[in-house]
Amino acid sequence: MAKNLQQRILQAASELFYSQGIKATGIDAIVKLAGTNKMTLYNYFASKDELVVAFLRKRDSDFTAWFVAQVDSRAEQPKDKLLAIFDVIGDWMEIPEFRGCAFINAAAEFPLEGNPVHQVSAEFYDQFRAYIGELAARCGAREPGNLAVQLSLLVEGAIVSEQMKRHSGAAAHAKRAASVLIATELTPFP
Repeated sequence: MAKNLQQRILQAASELFYSQGIKATGIDAIVKLAGTNKMTLYNYFASKDELVVAFLRKRDSDFTAWFVAQVDSRAEQPKDKLLAIFDVIGDWMEIPEFRGCAFINAAAEFPLEGNPVHQVSAEFYDQFRAYIGELAARCGAREPGNLAVQLSLLVEGAIVSEQMKRHSGAAAHAKRAASVLIATELTPFP
């Protein structure tokens, strides 16, 4: 029962943090949505910051598992997976609940690099770039780390662009740019 209540609080906080923003979401709104009280919330999470970090860590785990499964279901070869990343991102951006990337949004609300919320957000993108870098290395990229940074920047830019203007086609545009970068990186030097 206790674990269920803790999960309910985390789920309520996650919904509100993502849809309304972290700083705009008060503890009162979270406990109301979770059907509990402040004392119970603080028994599980010592502070709002701790709850925010828990939200981001869960989001990281859930999103990464979903994302990798989606990419894997669309492509078998590493090069094709690099391009499938943009298809998965494009599909995700089409859902009505899309409000941008929780990690980009959190980093914008907590811009100081030493802040734990900012650090968790940066860790997510470090892991995302590592995933892309691993795919880039497996397909023979000359500089997989550089390609990973470039492709990640395209993804991040597409996400922010779509957040600013819905149905912009940002993922498709980013995919076209990615295909050029990938082809250039995989072409042997003369």
